[in-house]
Amino acid sequence: RAVALFLLLCVSGMRAEIARYSVPEEAERGFFVANIAKDLGLTGEELLARQARLVPDGEKQYLHLNQHTGDLVVTEQMDREELCGQSEPCLMRFEVLLQNPLQSFRAEVRLTDINDHAPVFLNKEIVLKIPESAMPETRFLLESAQDLDVGNNSLQHYSISSNEYFHVYTRQRNAGRRYAELVLDRALDREQQAEFAFSITAVDGGTPPRSGTALIRVVVLDTNDNIPVFTRSLYKVSVRENISHDTLVVVVSASDLDSGTNGEIAYSIVQNSKENVETFKINPETGQIRLKKPLDYEETKTYEIDVQATDGGGLSAHCKVEVQVEDVNDNAPEVIITSLTSTLSEAAPPNTVVALFNVRDRDSGDNGRTTCELAGEQPFGISLLAADAYALVTSEELDREEVAEYNVTVRARDEGSPALSTSKTLLVRLLDVNDNAPTFIQDIYTMVMSENEPAGTSLGHLRATDADAGENAHVRYAIEAPPPGTPAAASFVSVDAESGTVRTLRPLDYEKVRAFEVSVLASDGGSPPLSARALLRIVVQDLNDNAPVVLHPPSDSSAAGELVPRWAPSGYLVAKVVAVDADAGQNAWLSYELAKATEPGLFRVGLHSGEVRTARAVMERDAPRQRLVVLVRDRGHPPRSTTATLAVALVHDFSDAFLQLDHDPASRQQPQVTEEDLLTTYLIASLSCVSSLFLLSVVALATAKLCKARLRAHLSPPSATCYADGDFSSDGVDVGGMGTLSPAYRYEVCLTTGSGRSEFQFLRPVLLSQQSSAETGPDKDEDQLCSSQPAGE
Repeated sequence: RAVALFLLLCVSGMRAEIARYSVPEEAERGFFVANIAKDLGLTGEELLARQARLVPDGEKQYLHLNQHTGDLVVTEQMDREELCGQSEPCLMRFEVLLQNPLQSFRAEVRLTDINDHAPVFLNKEIVLKIPESAMPETRFLLESAQDLDVGNNSLQHYSISSNEYFHVYTRQRNAGRRYAELVLDRALDREQQAEFAFSITAVDGGTPPRSGTALIRVVVLDTNDNIPVFTRSLYKVSVRENISHDTLVVVVSASDLDSGTNGEIAYSIVQNSKENVETFKINPETGQIRLKKPLDYEETKTYEIDVQATDGGGLSAHCKVEVQVEDVNDNAPEVIITSLTSTLSEAAPPNTVVALFNVRDRDSGDNGRTTCELAGEQPFGISLLAADAYALVTSEELDREEVAEYNVTVRARDEGSPALSTSKTLLVRLLDVNDNAPTFIQDIYTMVMSENEPAGTSLGHLRATDADAGENAHVRYAIEAPPPGTPAAASFVSVDAESGTVRTLRPLDYEKVRAFEVSVLASDGGSPPLSARALLRIVVQDLNDNAPVVLHPPSDSSAAGELVPRWAPSGYLVAKVVAVDADAGQNAWLSYELAKATEPGLFRVGLHSGEVRTARAVMERDAPRQRLVVLVRDRGHPPRSTTATLAVALVHDFSDAFLQLDHDPASRQQPQVTEEDLLTTYLIASLSCVSSLFLLSVVALATAKLCKARLRAHLSPPSATCYADGDFSSDGVDVGGMGTLSPAYRYEVCLTTGSGRSEFQFLRPVLLSQQSSAETGPDKDEDQLCSSQPAGE
């Protein structure tokens, strides 16, 4: 906006022509003023394209420019008297601003006056007091009427109603304003007619003309030929000195034989003495003399007052008033301090002099005799030294901590009737002695800091108070040196000596230091200094600065991983991820989730247990090698996490498991081959194994049948041997500590010689051992070897 105004001023200065228009005041809204486009030589389209607008000279916009037609119209009525007053001409200036290119044209609208105001007399009644001795042709100036209009619409002449004694004459001042003079035509006689009344009219020059009227009342004054006369030439009066302000003292009276103004008397005190003028006042109408201030017998015993009575014609007379002041007991005793010790040590002994003072009373006799005492119970007393001389002394030991200062009130009383008294208050401050040790607000302060908090962090504030004052109450803080051989906990924090702010000196590790205590000493600035101790206990708050650590499976393991049989149902336990976190609280609460998997829908991970189980039954189409990435996350803010990678092999039997182990994809020594090549290799190996096993099975079956035929008559049928849980207790591996398997599962291995097949079974649930024993009968293979081992979590 400032830049636009600057450009406007620059462009305006380049064009000196000013367009002038005229509008009558109070023109209605929409009143047509001129066509700007025509005056500028532009069309309405050009005005619109160049975004023509008005910039008023003032804050308010009274005109509007129609950009389509170029018409300049009135938007708000304008009162010439309100905008310009009596100034003429009344101009409203504005700028017409065009853009593209930027141009500015100055213009002004003159508000022409209309006769919308009539002449008005401020007073509807004009009173003239003219003495009857006035000579004909005497002129009397009259009050002028006011007309807000200008020019011919303003006031033009005055006229009065018909009468025998006066006519009016209209005169004009240098500024053009007209005023009226009343001219006396013949001599007045108060005895014939004491008062006249007629009207005066002020007329303006408008069309039609407007006028205003007032009433002129002429009062004929009588000639003063009598002077006032007092009833007495001397007035005497006695007044007690204790009477209050504005009390009536005396009333003087005078009379005048004249009538009217000449008979009206005004009273006044002649200023013959400054003391009289300051002490007395008189009512100019009634002659009552009253007090302006109280009287004092000790200062002035007698007053002589000259009173003047003046009539309306200026004639006057005088009288004298004598006032005698009567003495009363109106002076209270005075306490005059001659010596004062305003500051006193709280260790001062009794009978120490604090102040010396005298008591004086201006009255005499019994009114001047005084007694002295202390108001209230305080550790002070008064000792009489001589006549009217006293000493203020201490009466007992003082303690500044109980009362820091005393307002000692000394009261003096006279023996007058009635008795008068006065009081004097002395302020006595006690100087402090260092007799109080600092006191901590708390005996034990407990503050919390976060681990790894940077050095200089504020942990809180210690505060000790001292009942003393000044340096004796100036408390400084310090950490007390620990006894030899104790941990240097003072090296962890510092205490600001002045403010008691506790700040850290170095970062701490929660896993190493969880809390410590130091002793803080608060000493005052007295001599000798006094001190107090407090225990500062710092509790270190754990932060989530340690990520979880996976214990199982080991991160550096090169084994093929876990083996899962193809017949594994949904919920089959594959493995258990075990992790720990060095933090505490919720920073050490761990959760497990499956972050990545070869088959995302095949496996799931227990949120809190870390158990990896099958989410569905294993199918033949599932890839034989599965890679799982388990994300372990704590609940810190922000959370920290780590991952554990599991390699899972889906196998049919022991030979298949051997091949899976032999071709562990985790081994970096095996060459990288495609999935199709590995599948072909597995199929060829499987076919070779099946063929070999088939031939071995046929040979073994034939041999077994031959042996059975020979021994059947001599041996009873052999029973299957199964190894229970205790059979492998000595050689079994405790996996419960690793947290990988549930107690509901057992390792079961069954090798048979009569079935013609070999199986390697994994993690098959054994629910009822009795049922398994029942299933082993004469119809089963006789040389079956079964062993089962429970797996821990």
